[in-house]
Formats: sequence, C-alpha cells, structure tokens
Amino acid sequence: MDHFFKIKERGSTVSREIIGGITTFLAMSYILALNPGMLGEIKGMAFGGVFTATAVSAAVATLVMAFLANMPVALASGMGLNAFFTFTVCGQMGCSYQFALTAVLIEGLLFVVLSFFGVREAIIKSIPTTMKKAVTVGIGLFIVLIGLNNAGIVSSSNGTIISFNPFDMNHLSVIVAIAGLIITIVLYILKVPGAILIGIAATTVIGIPFGVTSVPKNFSPVSMPAAPFLFKFDFANVLSLKFFGVFFTFLFTDIFDTIGTLMGVAEQGKLVDENGNIPKAKEALLADSIGTITGACLGTSTVTSFVESSSGVAAGARTGLASVVTAAFFLLALFFTPLFDLVPSCATTPALVFVGFLMMQSVTSIDFSEITDGIPAFITIIVMPFGYSISKGIAFGMIAYVISKVAGGKAKEIPVVTWILAVVFVFALAFKAI
Repeated sequence: MDHFFKIKERGSTVSREIIGGITTFLAMSYILALNPGMLGEIKGMAFGGVFTATAVSAAVATLVMAFLANMPVALASGMGLNAFFTFTVCGQMGCSYQFALTAVLIEGLLFVVLSFFGVREAIIKSIPTTMKKAVTVGIGLFIVLIGLNNAGIVSSSNGTIISFNPFDMNHLSVIVAIAGLIITIVLYILKVPGAILIGIAATTVIGIPFGVTSVPKNFSPVSMPAAPFLFKFDFANVLSLKFFGVFFTFLFTDIFDTIGTLMGVAEQGKLVDENGNIPKAKEALLADSIGTITGACLGTSTVTSFVESSSGVAAGARTGLASVVTAAFFLLALFFTPLFDLVPSCATTPALVFVGFLMMQSVTSIDFSEITDGIPAFITIIVMPFGYSISKGIAFGMIAYVISKVAGGKAKEIPVVTWILAVVFVFALAFKAI
C-alpha cells in the first residue's frame, strides 16, 4: 500500500490519509442531498434514483482518481452544472431529462479523447504560475462564501448586497456554525490530528439541542438504495442547434471548473513539481471524464472534481488512498442514507471557512508589484467569489493576463496556448457558454 500510493514519500501516514478521506467526504457530502433534491424536481426523475446515481458515479470517479492519478481529490455531480441541467435545460428550455443526459454523455466521451491526447493537460501547463497561485486564492474565497452561505451566516436579505446575519437565537445555524469554527481553529492551533473532521462532528452534535441537527423519531440508520435511471438517452436531437448550445455550456463550464479545482488542491497540498505543474494531470483529468460518462449512464448531471477536496488535504491527505476512503464512504452512504442525513449543511461551514484561510496563504507568493502579473491575478481572485464561478474567474483572469502583458510590452511571455485560451474565453463569455 505504501509503495503503491507513495504515502511516506509524500510525508503522510495511513491514518492521515484515512482522516483526510473522511473529512473530504463529510465536506462534500451535501451533494448527496442537494443533487437528488434538485434533479428530483424534473418530471420523470425521482429522489431515490438520482441519489443512487450520484453516490455510485462519485465513487467510481473518485476511485479512478485514486488509482490512476494518486491524488487526494474526490469527484461528484457538480453544483452549478446540476442547476443548469435542472432549471435551464429541463426548465426554461423545456427539454427532457433524457435530452440533457445525452449532452452530458457526449461531453464525457469528448473529454476522454481530449484527456487521452493531452489537450486538457496542455491547457493546465499553459497557465502561468502567477495565475495558478491566483486560482488557489480565488477558490479559497469561493469555498468560504459557500460555507458561510450554507450556515446562513451571510445573506442578501438585510437590505445590502451581502451582509452578516445577527449572532442571535433567530439564526441558530449561525450560532452552531461559529461554535464549530471556534472548535476547529483551537484544535488546529493545538495541532490535534483530524482537527477539521472533529470540527464537523462536533458541529453536528452541537446542532442537536439547537434543533439544527434533526434526529427523526423512530430513527433507523439503514436503508436500501433505489434503482438508478439506466441509459436514459435521447439521440434524436443531437444535431440540433439547441443540443450544441447545451453541450458546449456543459463542456466549457466543466473543463475549467475541473482544471481550476485540480490546480488549487494540488498547490495547497504541495503536489506540484518544480514548474508548478501537476504530475499525472492527464490521469486526473481522465477521472472526471469517466465519472461524467458513468453519471450520465446512471442518471445524473456532470461529474467534476470538488473544491471541498481541499478540506481533506488540510486534514493531512496527500495520496490517492484518501480518495479510496472517500469513495468507500460514498458507497456506504447508499445503505446509511438516514444516518448521513443527520449532518446539517452548516456543519461543513467550519471546514470550508478554515480551508479558505489555508488556501489564502498562496497570495503571499504572488508578485503584485509586477503590474502585468498582479492585475490578472487580482481579477481572477475577485471574480471567483463575487461571480460565484471558478470557470468565470479563470476566464476573466486569462483574458486580463493577455491584455496586461500586451499593454506592458511583454507579449513574448504569453504562451501560444494561453493566446488561444484567451480567444476561446472571449467567445465563451460572449455566447454565455460559461
């Protein structure tokens, strides 16, 4: 095991990998409730079937990541992509879920080709080191915002664009989340192993007397999984303009969300080489391709790498063994859905906020005094949380990078692939493809 996953070589231990894998699962486990709840609203789909599809596809993709790329990165149906699937494709556009699943399937198949020929890996290597650091910081702020919103700590309901909700008995989830954050910070400072995991568990327990963690009457932790929606496709409209519009939106959003997440997590865990590149990036990108195909065949939206994997990295995970553990818990969740449901969304807030702090540390290695690097880095960082999109942050940042370098008389520093990406991003943003 140690030889295969290179645990000692990466300065980790089996116990750290296990704790990191569990931490990642708990930090991203909300997807097992949110994704079936969202897609379950679509005519013809049901919560149970989507739940099974979500858990199984996540486990398959995460295992591929573990054994092919040896990275502590977990995958599941992506937030944002599932919202597009539900509310835009099957809602506003009036398409069937079979139509949407077909677009997801073909996207996954194309991703396999792109990954096999190293196209997606070349995209990662073309992104300048400064921008990779900025992506890490931007993702850190992005997941902090997710965490704060999950607990109801921030909202737009107080007459301003965004504000903190009061720390009072009318906002019990806020009290519980902040208490959990304090516990997490103290434990981490004291260097207690598994501090983030303990913080999640403690927050869940604290939520019980506050009514935030709900324990049903006659609670039974065991249940059997429902059957997924196997091979529900509609190939009759694949040549229509509507299909291509849906397909390319899935394509652009997923490819750059995945790239951004991999760069952020790898940088945080110091899993990059001396040039800032991700070893076995091709294999890592192949994992979400296979996960997406699996998800489409089972009946769920695009599978992508989760930024919450950084929680596991912060807890000590450095190898694919952590991903094996995370995948195992996704499969276990199939049989213990009621037990899993006990963890409220605010219980992951301490982990996400604290990980945001850890990822912010990369900002110190960005040279803002070099204006042609500092401006695009700054734009990347602010767009991700304020635009609520990793892919848009990368898009605006890369466009700003090209503009800044050209304006500064440093166009020779721009790689050819970066030029191509900037042009693609301009069209993608113009046609709302990301």
